[in-house]
Amino acid sequence: MKHRLLYIPIAFLFILSFTDCAKRGRPTGGLKDSIPPVIIKSSPENYSIHFNENEIKIYFDEYVKLKDLNKELIISPPFKNQPNITPLSTSKFIKIKFTDTLKENTTYSFNFGKSIVDNNEENAFKYFKYIFSTGSFIDSLSLRGNINDALLLKRESATTVMLYEVNEAFKDSIVYLEKPTYITSTQDSTDIFELSNLKKGDYLLVALEENNNDYMFQPQNDKIGFANTIITIPTDSAYTINLFKETPEYSLTKPKHESKNHIIFGYQGDAKNLELELASEVSKDFEAISYKDRETDSIHYWFKPSIENDSLLFYAKNGLWLDTLNTRMRDLHQDSLKISAIKSGILTLNDTLSITANTPIVSLNLEKITIMDKDSLDITVNGIMDKEYNTTDIIFSMTEGQNYTIQFLPGAFTDFYENTNDTLVTRVRTKALSDYGTLALTLSNAKDFPYIIQLVTERFKVISEEYLSTDQEAFFDFITPGKYYIRIIYDENENKIWDTGNYLKGLQPEKVIYYPSLLEVRANWSLNETFILD
Repeated sequence: MKHRLLYIPIAFLFILSFTDCAKRGRPTGGLKDSIPPVIIKSSPENYSIHFNENEIKIYFDEYVKLKDLNKELIISPPFKNQPNITPLSTSKFIKIKFTDTLKENTTYSFNFGKSIVDNNEENAFKYFKYIFSTGSFIDSLSLRGNINDALLLKRESATTVMLYEVNEAFKDSIVYLEKPTYITSTQDSTDIFELSNLKKGDYLLVALEENNNDYMFQPQNDKIGFANTIITIPTDSAYTINLFKETPEYSLTKPKHESKNHIIFGYQGDAKNLELELASEVSKDFEAISYKDRETDSIHYWFKPSIENDSLLFYAKNGLWLDTLNTRMRDLHQDSLKISAIKSGILTLNDTLSITANTPIVSLNLEKITIMDKDSLDITVNGIMDKEYNTTDIIFSMTEGQNYTIQFLPGAFTDFYENTNDTLVTRVRTKALSDYGTLALTLSNAKDFPYIIQLVTERFKVISEEYLSTDQEAFFDFITPGKYYIRIIYDENENKIWDTGNYLKGLQPEKVIYYPSLLEVRANWSLNETFILD
C-alpha cells in the first residue's frame, strides 16, 4: 500500500508536464518573405494601343502599398495635373484616375520606380512600367547616356533627365516655363540613364538636379546640364551630361539698416564693379566707407555723422547696370569696435594670423602689438591691411613646434569712428614638421596649360591649390594626415578660377578631372604621384 501511494505524486507531475507543453506560444523560425508582389492582370492591359479610358487598374497577388510615390513615380510625358493614384494604404490593386485629357497619338509611360511594395516585408516590385498609346502603335525608340557633376566627383542627389521636342513652337526658354516631352531619372546610385518609348524627331536633352521636382529649371536652386547639339532620334550615340550650378544674374536685394551708422546691401551674381553713391541730401561733413563681407554676398556701408533722415536714397552702379535703392532708417544702437582672430589655435608655417573687426578699420599701430614665443622672446611683427574685406594680416616668422602669444594693446586698431580696440590676447601654436605629410604631383602628357591643381577633402573642400602655367611639378606641404582627392581644372580662359556654365548662353563649365584614386596622406610621409592625362 505504501508503495502505491508513492506513485500518486509521480503520476501527478507527469500529467502537469503534458499540460505545460500544451501552452500556447508564438511560432519561431521559418524563412523571411523576400519575394516581391506579382501582377495578376491589368485593365486595360499593359502596352495597350488606341487607349481611350479614363482610369487604369493593376491587380496583384497579395496586398501592396505605395511607398514614396511622389519621389519614385516618373510619368512620361508629364501631365499638367497629376493623375490620382489610389489607394496609398494596403490593397490588392492600384487605380490610376486621369484628370487631364490625353494627347492624341502619344505613348505614355508610368515608371513606378521602387514605390510598389508588399504590405508585410516591403519587398519592392522595382521599376515596373505601365505603358499605353493613344495611337495605333507604341513608340519604341530610346536614348542612353550618363550624368556627371561638372565639379564634384559624385552627384549630390537624384537627377531628372528630360527631352524637349524641337518644333516650330520651340524656344530656349522652354526649360524655365514648360514641362518636357519625355522624362526619366538616374536609377539608384548609378550615373546611367535611359529614355525609352520615344518617337522619331529632334530634341533638346537637359538634365536637372532640382529641389521641388516640378521639371522646370529654377537657376536659384537647381543644377542643370545640357547637350551641346540638338539630338535626332533615332540615334546610336550615348551622351554625357555635366551638371553645374549657374552663377546667378546680377541683382540687388533691399538694403537693410543694420545699426545706427551701418547699412547692408545684399546682392547676387557678379558685383565686382559695384559702386554705391548716396543721392539724398546730407550735411557737408558726411563721410562714408564700405567693404565686402568675407562670407556672404553683401557690402557693408558705414557713414558718419549720424543722420535724422527717415530714409536714404542710393544709386548702385555696376557696369551698365544702374539701380535706385531706398533705405528706411530706424532708431538703432551704435556699434563699438571689437576685433577677433579669423583663425587661431594651430597654424602651419604657411599660414597667416588674420584679424577682422565689426567696424571699418582705418589704421594699424604695430607698436601696440607684441608677439612672444614660449621662451618669452619678442618676435618682430608686421601687418598688411585689406580694406576691401576689412581684414588685417599679422605677419611674423614662425618655427615648427612653437607656441606664440599675440597681444593687441588699446590703440593697435583705430576704426572709422576713431574708436580703438580693447586689449585682446590670442594664442597660436605650430606643430612639428613630422606631424604633416607632403604630396608631389607630376602631370604626364600635359599640354592644355594652364591647370589649377587642387587638393580636396572627401567632402570636396579645397585645402590647397597650385596654378601651373608650364610643365612643372605641383607640390603640397603641411598636409594634415587624412584622405584626399586631387582635382585638376582646365583653366581655359586663364582667370585662375573654375568657371561654371550658362544654359542660355550655351556655355559648358570648364573641364574638371580627378586623379583616379583617393590618396591617403600620413604623418611624416611624402607621396610622389604621376597623373597621366588623356
